[in-house]
Amino acid sequence: MEKTINISGKPVKFASTAGTLRRYRHKFHLDLMVDAQKLVKASQIGEMDVDTLEVFEALAYTMAKQGDPTIPDDPDEWLDQFEMFSIYQVLPQILDLWGENLMTDVQAKKGLAEVSGK
Repeated sequence: MEKTINISGKPVKFASTAGTLRRYRHKFHLDLMVDAQKLVKASQIGEMDVDTLEVFEALAYTMAKQGDPTIPDDPDEWLDQFEMFSIYQVLPQILDLWGENLMTDVQAKKGLAEVSGK
């Protein structure tokens, strides 16, 4: 799944695939499933602490790197290209893309079970 999101007047291509979990875990040594729940909760209450902000940055970087492999290998270097922007405008779009990927995965598993008769 791919989506282009405008950040600081720049179009940024994001992608979410089965490899997102692995890339996130290998790059940041964190569990994306746990961290995504933190992001959802923070977006629902409209409050983001420093730890949750770092999760947002890590997820955004991971998905942007999947969307455009030419971006820098250092997340700080990638973030430096942007001026200040509202996380609350970008976060819901990233979470939507992540959610679409999860829904596709769940549907595929269900379809496979139906075909195999399990």
